[in-house]
Amino acid sequence: MNEELELIFEDTSEHMQKTLDFFVHELANIRAGKASPAMLESVEVDYYGAKTPLKQVANVNVRDSQTLTVQVWDKSMLNPVEKAIREANLGFNPVNNGDLIIINVPPLTEERRKQLAKKAREEAETARISIRNIRKDAKKHIEKLEKDKEISEDMTKEALDKLQKLTDEFIDKIDKKLAKKEKDILTV
Repeated sequence: MNEELELIFEDTSEHMQKTLDFFVHELANIRAGKASPAMLESVEVDYYGAKTPLKQVANVNVRDSQTLTVQVWDKSMLNPVEKAIREANLGFNPVNNGDLIIINVPPLTEERRKQLAKKAREEAETARISIRNIRKDAKKHIEKLEKDKEISEDMTKEALDKLQKLTDEFIDKIDKKLAKKEKDILTV
């Protein structure tokens, strides 16, 4: 295969993988009912005047399926961390016992589960659109190579078939991750 084509496929595959990774990260932020440290990833604490991610000032652990504990490294930060968790509007009511912060994760209502499943589907659609846009860009590059007589018509057809297979693979991965997340969300 032409060197230019190899570079196009390498670049395309890399971009598609980044899209998939970002989608997986976004799915992790969608609560599925079980306690998870990822639930607090968006929390930023006022740490001596600077907004700092919670994970840089404390350890977040799962005690059981409905409870998170936040072990703050600097005891003077217990109240600011508790305040930051409250203000993050995550629906949690943190309890500060003077040593660590305990968060009971309330069970999800049926309506909330449906909203979260819908959000997961929206994230999946955004990822699919991104994958298709990456395919569209690669297709333009391949067609330009043919137009500039750097590759033959047969090579173009072969490359476009390979590109479609790569696109289908990534969209299938997105669909499988979505199905698993929806199952997690909707399972009581």
